This record gives sequence, structure tokens and C-alpha cells, in this order.
Amino acid sequence: MNIKKIAIRVSLFLAVIGLLIAAAIFWLFSFIPESGMKQLEESQAHEIPYLMSATGDTNGRILAVVTSVDKMGESGKKTGYELTELARAYWVFNVNGFEVDIASTQGGDAPKILDLDDMGRYDYAFLNHPEVQLQLANTLLIDELNPADYDAVYFVGGKGAMFDFVDNAAIKSFIAQMDSEGGIISAVCHGPAALLNVVTAEGENLLRGTQVTAFSNSEEIFLIPDAEQIFGFLLEDGMTAQGASFSAADNYLNRVVVDGNVITGQNPWSVWTLAEEVVRSLGVDPVERPVTAEERSVDLLAILQEQGYSAAKASIEENEYEYQSLLILMHAIIAAMELDLVSTVKLMLLAEASKTA
Repeated sequence: MNIKKIAIRVSLFLAVIGLLIAAAIFWLFSFIPESGMKQLEESQAHEIPYLMSATGDTNGRILAVVTSVDKMGESGKKTGYELTELARAYWVFNVNGFEVDIASTQGGDAPKILDLDDMGRYDYAFLNHPEVQLQLANTLLIDELNPADYDAVYFVGGKGAMFDFVDNAAIKSFIAQMDSEGGIISAVCHGPAALLNVVTAEGENLLRGTQVTAFSNSEEIFLIPDAEQIFGFLLEDGMTAQGASFSAADNYLNRVVVDGNVITGQNPWSVWTLAEEVVRSLGVDPVERPVTAEERSVDLLAILQEQGYSAAKASIEENEYEYQSLLILMHAIIAAMELDLVSTVKLMLLAEASKTA
């Protein structure tokens, strides 16, 4: 055996592997947007045409409710309400002529979670708005509010909701009265935890026979394998146990369910759609809104799931849309973690195609 030849072959093999790894890293970094973070963080409402397109009408008032819990039980993991889930709905309600109050279970400065990968200019414009800053620092106490003052209530997601929305007496009473008066009851992601244990004026469980969606078991367990131990239950299980008819899209895709005066959204990517459904349910045609690159990407992922890669690729080629390619790539990484090689390859190809669209 020629040791020298073996050494050369091993060296060449390692060199090829190294080049492949370097190429993969370079390719992955090509999905990271060029630096413009400072400009994004300084976004202002007056710079965004949609936010300046408010009709000027006064169509009513909506209450947004957020969690006051900042840690996930005994795990000690940080939590709170999801800022993007509040910000985007707030803007839709505001632009369409609805005053928005923000409440929490304890009042005051509620803990918020900023997922920097998901934060866009609407979200930073929300954070930078003086009136909003005042509202966020001084959320109203849900116990002190009268449901008769509102046309709709919107329960914002965030894992903290799994701890203080489920059995909060003020929330249960608020929802029951809203329901008896025909008000719109809406919630997104973990926000539907507020709908648990609500008894209507007729003495029935609000969820019994109601079609709903929320953050699904599959989505929850993928991100937090021990979620059931941390929360005490999974939201999907909790809702179905109380008689709800639960449905969900594939993981981390958009789904909104409207059943009478109850409107629910599956996850953070459902917020825009849910907010506009709330507006419609209140008898107002939503002001036309530019669809975001993130929404386009989620729609593209839905096409891939429902119609296949060819249809998704054709959609890119037929439309000159901007996509959030990094989001599509993240779905490829999720598929890889689930050992779904075929989906991983398709998603990687789709991410590349969307990047060059």
C-alpha cells in the first residue's frame, strides 16, 4: 500500500469537502439582506404610504389584549406578547378608522418579544410612534374595561398568553359579554388561549362546535419539544377538548378561520389577513394595502405545498414580485431538520429562484 498516494487522496477529499462547505456557507450568506438595519429600525409611520391612507372615518373602537407574563413557567425562558402580532393588526385597524386601545392582564408596561428576523418597517414604525409608545408603557387593565365600549376584541399572541389568558376571570367575562352583544372576538397564534373556559350567556362553552385555528401542536412541538410540560397543555388539544372544530395549515403558513363572530389566526403569518377579516366583519371594506414580501413568500410556500414545485416556480416566473427568500430558506432548514430530503431540495431551489426573481 502506497501511503503517499493514500495521503494525497485523503487530502484531495478533504479539500473538496472544504470547498463544498465554503460554497454552501457563501450560498447561505447570499440570502442575508444587505446592511440597512439602521434605516429599518428608524422607520416612521409618515414614511409609509399605507399608514397615511387612513380614510379619516371613525368606525368604532377595538381592544387589543396582550399578556403580562414574561417567563414561561418554571422553565424561566423569556416570553411576553409578540410585537409583530400587535403592530400589524393595530395599523390595519387604525388605517380603517378604528380607535385601538391596548390592555393587558396586569396593566402597565407589558413584556414584549421582538423577533428581529421577522421585524419589518411597519413594526419599527409602530415602536417609534410617540402615541404608541405611550400606550405600550401604560396598557389598560382588562379588569377595569367595559366590553360595551368596544366593537371588537383582539387577543394578541405570545407564549405568555398560555399562562394568563386561560383562566383570567376578567377576560372570560369580557368575551362572554362581547359575544352576547354580537361583538367580534378575534385572536391569533397563542392568543386563542383566551377563548378557553368561556361560558356564554346561554350557559354553553364558547368553543363547543366553533370552527377555530391557533398555533398547532405540530408547530409548537417542533419549536419547543417539551411544550406540554412547560405550558401544562398544548393549545390545539385544549381547544379540541372543549369541543372546538380545529383546523390548521401546514406548519408556519397562513390560515384564518371565521365562524360567526369568532375570528382566529394560526400564527404570526396570519395577522394581516385576520385583521382585515375583523374590519370586514365590522362592515368596513379594508383600505387597499400593499402585500408584503413576507406575505408573498408564505403564499408561495402554500402553492408549493398544495400544487407542487412546478406551480410554485411558475408563479415566480409569471409575477414580478419581491419575495423574502430567507423565509423560504428557513422552511428548507426546517424540512432538513425533519429529515425530509425531497422537500428540503425543493425549498432550496425555490429559495434560490425567489432570490433572483
